[in-house]
Amino acid sequence: MENAFNISQNLVLLGLMEMEGLKYLYCVLSIVLYLFTVLLSITIVAVVVADTKLHEPMYILISNLVLNGTFGSSLLFPKLIVDLITSSMTISHSNCIAQALCGALFAFNEMSTFTLMAYDRYLAVCHPLRYSMLITNERIISLIIGSFVVTFIISLIGLLLTWKLPLCGNRINNIFCDNMSMIILSCVDSTLSQLFSASMVVLYLCVTIFVTIFSNLQIFVVCLKISGESRQKAVHTLVTHLLNFSIFLLGLWFLFIRYRVGSIKLPVIVHVLLSITGLIVPPLFNPLIYGVRTHALKMRVIHHLQTRHVWSKWTSIQKHFIPLFVISHSRSQ
Repeated sequence: MENAFNISQNLVLLGLMEMEGLKYLYCVLSIVLYLFTVLLSITIVAVVVADTKLHEPMYILISNLVLNGTFGSSLLFPKLIVDLITSSMTISHSNCIAQALCGALFAFNEMSTFTLMAYDRYLAVCHPLRYSMLITNERIISLIIGSFVVTFIISLIGLLLTWKLPLCGNRINNIFCDNMSMIILSCVDSTLSQLFSASMVVLYLCVTIFVTIFSNLQIFVVCLKISGESRQKAVHTLVTHLLNFSIFLLGLWFLFIRYRVGSIKLPVIVHVLLSITGLIVPPLFNPLIYGVRTHALKMRVIHHLQTRHVWSKWTSIQKHFIPLFVISHSRSQ
């Protein structure tokens, strides 16, 4: 039994074995995606911190969202890049638990931030005269910290229940660890772990989605009653938030599909694609969408880039290289 039940063994990440043939291509793609995500996120956060005009609850929440996205990307890409370079395909049990904990924190905090953003916009649109009294910077920071503490406790309890489960296998159909992957490997009754994890996820999703939908519905109702520029701003805010929220829910849906079809023999690469969508797409698109669609933030980012002569250099590059590309393309045709 000691040989069969081993909770300290190294776990094999089958997704890395699938990527071995094109590992250098995947490595380059991972580096580009990671650097691009981090650069976008740091730019937005740095501008919000440096510009006192952006010291408002909405921009604090946007900064928190993109920082959480950087955290999620850092959970995946650095280890993946090192594993691809070194052809390592294993992870220790303790590191697997730590990675699963970070993954749960990322998902919960992403959901919490979207919910706080929806509530903040609800107060701004539906109660504009009382908004500055209802939501202050200090209060929004307290809500962010409070939600993080709650999600950390929930995630930690779930992982502690999984920590001591004896494993009868060591092969994970992915390139990173998550709680459910280890529960699946358990060779004893894991009902308690599964029940706690499922109930916490469902409860948290129900509460956050309800608040988000309620807030957005109230904003939509107000949009029908007002006219002119105010309606345009409200609709713009609503669409931006729903767009990012939908992208995140898409990642959760893919993860749900993966575990619902667990009994079906899917290729490992399908498991990988279904899992990593939530760790790649939201962190990449959140700073892009909010940076482009939030007018004040976009203007301040451009202003700060211009003061450092970054924007002028970029526009100069565009002026020189785009015409050359068009000419060469037309000649090739």
